[in-house]
Amino acid sequence: MSELSSSPITSLYVHVPFCAQKCEYCAFYSEASSGELINRYVAALVRELEIVAHDLKPQTIFFGGGTPSLLNLRQWETILRAMERLNLLGAEEFTIESNPATVSLDKSKLLRDFGVNRISMGVQSLDEKLLDRLGRVHSRETVFKSFDTLRRAGFDNINLDLMFAIPTQTMDIWRATLNEATAMQSEHLSSYEVIYEDDTPLYEQLKAGEFSVDEELACAMYEELISHAAKAGFHQYEIANFARNSGAPSTVSASGGSETHSSRDGARRSIPSHACKHNVNYWRGGPYHGLGPSATGYVRGVRTKNWSNTQLYCEQLEKGKRAIESSEELPPLKRAGETAAFGLRMNAGWPFADFQRATDFDLRNEWSSEMRQVEERGWGKISDDNFHLTHQGLRFADAAAEMFLR
Repeated sequence: MSELSSSPITSLYVHVPFCAQKCEYCAFYSEASSGELINRYVAALVRELEIVAHDLKPQTIFFGGGTPSLLNLRQWETILRAMERLNLLGAEEFTIESNPATVSLDKSKLLRDFGVNRISMGVQSLDEKLLDRLGRVHSRETVFKSFDTLRRAGFDNINLDLMFAIPTQTMDIWRATLNEATAMQSEHLSSYEVIYEDDTPLYEQLKAGEFSVDEELACAMYEELISHAAKAGFHQYEIANFARNSGAPSTVSASGGSETHSSRDGARRSIPSHACKHNVNYWRGGPYHGLGPSATGYVRGVRTKNWSNTQLYCEQLEKGKRAIESSEELPPLKRAGETAAFGLRMNAGWPFADFQRATDFDLRNEWSSEMRQVEERGWGKISDDNFHLTHQGLRFADAAAEMFLR
């Protein structure tokens, strides 16, 4: 299996755990922190990069959070110069997540100069009351100003991240947000339904009966998202992700090469050129190094998780050790089942040849009955060379995916 080879890992994820303030819905490991702890984190991250650099030749890099754009110019320069020294720059796709409130022209230019070529901006909503409801620190006006700033700095691959089914959000408000967001002409759009997770203020409010969940409205909002994105020139390639094609209608194939489809079904299942290559690697079960507090990694069949504690993370690396809390070596069949499940989130589904290359298993042998069950429910479609979920099936992707886990 290719991922078990000794070749360097080509995907890198870095978790930046700091935020200006914690959002009402967020269950990710993040914290509002002082400059001193951030400086300590930056030094620890450089040490972690030094430890794994020999095993990295990044084609995709993703700094997520938290709010990576919260780091100041000096902190970013420290990280990027360390990456330059360690020969970790030059990735085909280098993404940084940003909050509109922490975008500046000088910082954006610095990132661009060091090869960052994709920004994912957490907009969530363009309605002031909903932004306040979610605990966001930016205004709608800041979104437009920050988008223009990123364009002036030379970014031509920007993702806008939206949320729907927010408490008190109406269909009219959602349509207005979609109209304004797509008018900005970003290259990528991500949109997620609000999830109520334990230990978040929004979940506590739901439990207290301060609002109720309207599943019917949530489904209608999702259908509106798909319809609106298509009319605006975006191509859906995963449940929550939409991207444009640049230039000719060739696309990134399910296995990473380029392909061109002439049939309508082929076009529906192709992967657009502005798709997030880093996330496609996740959904295709590819290996990646995960650095930073709480980050998970997946390298040569072993899943690791770093401590979800920034102080402890720093202490471990200051001693010259990785800050890994746990590691698990997955049996090949279990690993293949997870790979199958993740890949079904994508419109392209699984080309059988690609799945066999990735896992050494044939989907038609180990999961033939599961594929038939999904097809019988109207959730999936089996063809000679591919299995993918239908439009209806994508709404039930989690339930379908569970059937493939071993």
